[in-house]
Amino acid sequence: MSGQLILRDALTRYNERISSQKKGFEQERYRANSICRHPLATKPIAEITTVDIAGYRDDRLATLFGPIGKTISPSTVRLELSLLSDLFTIAEIEWGECTTNPVTKVRKPKIPPGRQRRLERYEEKRIQRACVQTNNDLVSRIVSFALETAMRRGEILGLLWEHVDLVSRVAHLPDTKNGSKRDVPLSLAAVRILNLQGPKVSGPVFDCNVNRFKSAWRLIIQKTRIIDLRFHDLRHEAISRLFELGTLDMMEIAAISGHKSLQMLKRYTHLRARMLVSKLDGGKNFHRGVRAIMQIFLPYPASVKTENDLFHLSFPDFDDIQVVHENRQAAVEMASDALLRRLAGLMKDCRIPPRPNMTIDEDSPEFMLISPV
Repeated sequence: MSGQLILRDALTRYNERISSQKKGFEQERYRANSICRHPLATKPIAEITTVDIAGYRDDRLATLFGPIGKTISPSTVRLELSLLSDLFTIAEIEWGECTTNPVTKVRKPKIPPGRQRRLERYEEKRIQRACVQTNNDLVSRIVSFALETAMRRGEILGLLWEHVDLVSRVAHLPDTKNGSKRDVPLSLAAVRILNLQGPKVSGPVFDCNVNRFKSAWRLIIQKTRIIDLRFHDLRHEAISRLFELGTLDMMEIAAISGHKSLQMLKRYTHLRARMLVSKLDGGKNFHRGVRAIMQIFLPYPASVKTENDLFHLSFPDFDDIQVVHENRQAAVEMASDALLRRLAGLMKDCRIPPRPNMTIDEDSPEFMLISPV
């Protein structure tokens, strides 16, 4: 055992011999670079102790990251410690450069609760509106496709036309994050998105690399002023919506999402209580009929603006309903009649109306509920 191999050189060797064989090579290289910037990287690995590792852990947890000055997350530090632990094991057993693994005896940062971020309807509309304003149809379609399929960003950007069967409505993913292949069923909405892309015999479905998409997504989120929304949250939202359909069991959803662990799948799922209300009513035909009518003729929020002594009423959920009148009460009554006709028309066409968006949009000065009956 030479005892002179410093941590920085050990990480370089590890990247070349070990990390390069892994699917997450780029992520491990990024973590290794972060470790190399710490003073610990200049120390011989045979001399690194548990005290050194604990000091590194505490330094990283106190490190500020990004333009808003957030601290490094405990999950990130745990991943870095995991990388170090594997390196020390390899260095001890295969390289003979140390005699112990100091990482195994050091406390790991506590994992924070899983994210419970759900995408609100007004946020989805803002994103799509921003995509239209910036002439970015590609991002718009990728966002919609993610919500329809629950596929990861890398899976979507790596999807090839030769792996898409529009007849059987299945997208084949031969290489996924967890190392296994899977087939994703495509909804009619997902098929429409694919048709808009212009089906081909081969090649990428969405011709966009990861860095380009990251930049485009970041610009869209900045433009919409949506707080704390990551693209991966769309997968979370899509999986939760699959549960809320009430027609699929957990094993079927796991087959769609690709989760091997049902416990991990559970972390992604946060059902909205309003979606569980129908199950409380039982399965009687009378209840189903009454519930169906009640779910259609609901009050909807309307935006109220006053310009030149005229009252302007519009519905965020129905872009085609616009009412203008000099009398406020008359405008409300006209809006109610227009809403009733719109909902009745949807019912006649056997179409399901959108759920009322009860989240107030910051861009609207006043909101009120308009009942159709």
